[in-house]
Amino acid sequence: DSSTVQDQLKDVQQVQSSAGAFAAILTDGSVVSWGHPRRGGNNTGVQNWLRSVQQVQATIGAFAAILADGAVVAWGGPRY
Repeated sequence: DSSTVQDQLKDVQQVQSSAGAFAAILTDGSVVSWGHPRRGGNNTGVQNWLRSVQQVQATIGAFAAILADGAVVAWGGPRY
């Protein structure tokens, strides 16, 4: 249910899904995620690093974002 982040889902470029969460890249290079927190639905712990995101990839329970400088930022369940 994206109702908790609906106001943030503007100018979406790409959406990826895990087995219980979604992550959307916005045109400004930031990422909005929602869904089950242990499946990547909560990215508040890494939100400050999610800038200039070029791509997001998903596993069953986590996401990894590739930044413009080539760095990778991951969030989600620790087992994934």
